[in-house]
Amino acid sequence: MRNPLSTADGNTRASLRRALRGMGYEVIPFAKTEGEVVKYVPLEVPLTVTASPSKGQDATVDLATRLAGHGYSVAPHLSAALVRDRAHLATIVSRCVDAGITKVFVVGGDRDGDAGLFPDALALLRALHDLEHGFTDIGIGGHPEGHPAVSDEVMMQAMADKASLATSITTQIVFDADVIVSWARDLASRGIDLPVHVGIPGAVHRSKLIRVSGNLGIGQSAKFLTRQQGMLWRFFVPGGYNPNKIIKGLAPYLGRPDNHLGGFHVFTFNDLGPTEAWRDETVRKLA
Repeated sequence: MRNPLSTADGNTRASLRRALRGMGYEVIPFAKTEGEVVKYVPLEVPLTVTASPSKGQDATVDLATRLAGHGYSVAPHLSAALVRDRAHLATIVSRCVDAGITKVFVVGGDRDGDAGLFPDALALLRALHDLEHGFTDIGIGGHPEGHPAVSDEVMMQAMADKASLATSITTQIVFDADVIVSWARDLASRGIDLPVHVGIPGAVHRSKLIRVSGNLGIGQSAKFLTRQQGMLWRFFVPGGYNPNKIIKGLAPYLGRPDNHLGGFHVFTFNDLGPTEAWRDETVRKLA
């Protein structure tokens, strides 16, 4: 298969090299994750660790602190649905500080029951800032394709409210470069000037994607499969998905003054060996 990046011009290739070298990997806290990260991922690659109802918030912090101990720059997800109360949040912050962790990523999270003390990411952000947390980077999620049950204006207002308490934005997976660029320009026009990292899948095998989604738990897997039908279709149609396609589509817009697109964030689904091999090979081909 021809590399979609091979025809990029010199300036675009330079932007791509910087973006690929600085991209981060997102991992899921399974039993083998720590060993696979150490085996495949260079220390210079920033990491985030997800949080899910089936594993719980503490499993995320456990893995994040262990990875920090190996020398990685790591940001645990803090989920409003999984942080029980302010005392639990204070304990999480203390553990992160003790481990030398300076970054976190705050999400609303999926919940199976009524909203608890923190009904959404904004509530958790506010509680976090009530503490002397010491974090230098607080990430929040972005939704370029909107939400089926919430209007675009409501979503943008929520983003603006959270942005004042955060330092960066990472988007959900979106395959349409035009949608991402339009959304990023809309953010900038509204004065939301945080750097945006575009979420992309790594070099994930289709069978691995299904196994990982299943390991999240039966209920969680059903939610994942329902919400990500478009993504799954890309994986199951032969030749339908290549990480380089969306990267090339966005590369000319990185660093432009009308948006704040700053790079990429890789959802690895714990397929770390192939993802790192893809990143390393792509950087070398762009040199």
